[in-house]
Amino acid sequence: MRKFIFGLRPADTITILFLLFLTVLTIIFYKNVPKAPSLIITYLILIISQAIILRFKTQGRFFSLFYDLVFPTICVLIVFDSLGRLVHYINPDDIDPLLIRLDYLIFNGHPTIMLERIASPLLTDILQLAYTTYYFIPITFGAIVLLKNQREEYNRTLFLILFCFYLSYLGYILMPALGPRFTISHLQNAKLQGLFIAGPIQKVLNQLEGIKRDAFPSGHTAIPLVVLYLAYRFKRRFFWIFLPIVSALIFSTVYCRYHYVIDIIGGFGLAILTILLGEIFYMWWLREQRET
Repeated sequence: MRKFIFGLRPADTITILFLLFLTVLTIIFYKNVPKAPSLIITYLILIISQAIILRFKTQGRFFSLFYDLVFPTICVLIVFDSLGRLVHYINPDDIDPLLIRLDYLIFNGHPTIMLERIASPLLTDILQLAYTTYYFIPITFGAIVLLKNQREEYNRTLFLILFCFYLSYLGYILMPALGPRFTISHLQNAKLQGLFIAGPIQKVLNQLEGIKRDAFPSGHTAIPLVVLYLAYRFKRRFFWIFLPIVSALIFSTVYCRYHYVIDIIGGFGLAILTILLGEIFYMWWLREQRET
């Protein structure tokens, strides 16, 4: 058993463990979760799929690519989508009032409302586009490392990114929050209007994301920061390419009214926690793997 466990990548292990955690959590709150059976089946299918992919990962380039890049992406998206059917039913107390108060104490106002002073259709288009880069930055960087055949660097990259995603999901379960676009929209003096891009992007994201109570901590801050850390270590040139994009992305989360500023602070904390704990776990895993 030990040989089998430490024969896995750390990324595979945390994925299986997190899926098992969600399965057990759903079973514990079975009576409260309206679609508990479908959630349990979803998580079990993902676990079984992970096991099947592990079995065939060396059977050609297609299976290898699916194992390295495609399945982790699918898993993250499916798990994130499932949170909309889980979080509110196991923890119905949103912490938005606390986050709103903290933002107000720091800025003596609501940041999303204060940013109306600089709002313009062109800026809204630019920042809404910057916001969407969140969905491509991790995959793009992972693909770059993978295409360079840097296997060890890729395994570490995949692990830390997945670890950050799962920690952020745990944060949504423990501290659910809707975000300012839902809670203080009535205080906004003007609707965000773009020229060409912002409106269609907002509609697509609203349909895809729905209401997930995923404001705190900000994954849109933490994940790109972890990618920046990895880029600085492994692909310094891409660090400088990503830096202005990530900076605009983080600013856009407040400007576009998806997050409170305190969410961003939480996102920075989450990124630091991911790197510190993740690197310790990863190095321990490698030591155990060598001794197995």
